[in-house]
Amino acid sequence: MAWHHVHLPTFHVIVDWYARRDLFEKALINLVAWGGILYILYSLWFAAPVGFPSGAYLEVAEGSPLKTIAAQFEERGVVKGARLFEWTVRLLGDDRHIPAGYYFFSRQENLVWVAMRLLSGDFKTEPVRVTIPEGSTTADITKLLVQKLPDFNRQEFVSRAREGYLFPDTYFFRPGQSTETVLSVFDNNFHKKIFGIQKQLSSSKHTLEELLVMASILEKEASKTKDRQMIAGVLWRRIDIGMPLQVDAVFPYIMGKNTFELTLDDLAFDSPYNTYKYKGLPPGPINNPGIDSILAAATPTKTKYVFFLSDKKGIFHYATTYAQHLAYKKQYLGN
Repeated sequence: MAWHHVHLPTFHVIVDWYARRDLFEKALINLVAWGGILYILYSLWFAAPVGFPSGAYLEVAEGSPLKTIAAQFEERGVVKGARLFEWTVRLLGDDRHIPAGYYFFSRQENLVWVAMRLLSGDFKTEPVRVTIPEGSTTADITKLLVQKLPDFNRQEFVSRAREGYLFPDTYFFRPGQSTETVLSVFDNNFHKKIFGIQKQLSSSKHTLEELLVMASILEKEASKTKDRQMIAGVLWRRIDIGMPLQVDAVFPYIMGKNTFELTLDDLAFDSPYNTYKYKGLPPGPINNPGIDSILAAATPTKTKYVFFLSDKKGIFHYATTYAQHLAYKKQYLGN
């Protein structure tokens, strides 16, 4: 195959050609040329990349060199060219002191704006609001945190968190906060809340751990304060007389089943949390209870009742004998 050499016009030829144009043609050529130049400049510096990752968090690690940051931003689609981004950052400021942290990109931004934000440490990260409902388990809370916080370390949190001590409340976290910091926020809030009810807790003969275990059961057994206090009285009495607690609230925790799904075999399931099989309190809380349940555990209603059930309307009925309990069961539940 023969290769044909393509002869491109030299600079002098182009200049000569341009000189022979009339004023109108020159004006048109200038307009097109400058338009092309401006379009290229706009595309490079002032147009956001196609596929810009709006809503993304990008971490700039402490001490990261600009070259590494630029490559990371290009890989994530925040900038089109790492080299051009490096050059722009150096042109606009001092690249040796780029603030580390998580940068949030809520919408499309051009290369110049990204460079200016990076140099000024304009993270644009607002605190992330996380609301923990009362009675949430550590697994529930972990799932919420994973959804809300980027790069949250699920394994580390689960291994270090204590069931019952993650107080249900509304928290505000900064994206990228370490697991240790998140746990510290939970721990500080827990102790703050407990300190506020210390007088009531001190009146109880039970330890804080025992109260938390009982409160976690009450959280799942009833929703009203007076019912929780009465049920607390019943359950503490069962423990005092050596009777198993026999509460269904533990089964969602150990088996993922609710009351209406349980079988006789389930009641015999071998777990230290199975209050049908083992007497006394479970070895630990089955969720993270709120203030109301903790107070109910610490200030139970004194009673001689040892049985209770909830009817289809959510009304509780209490009994002192098993025969009376069975009669209520037949009357209100039909079995």
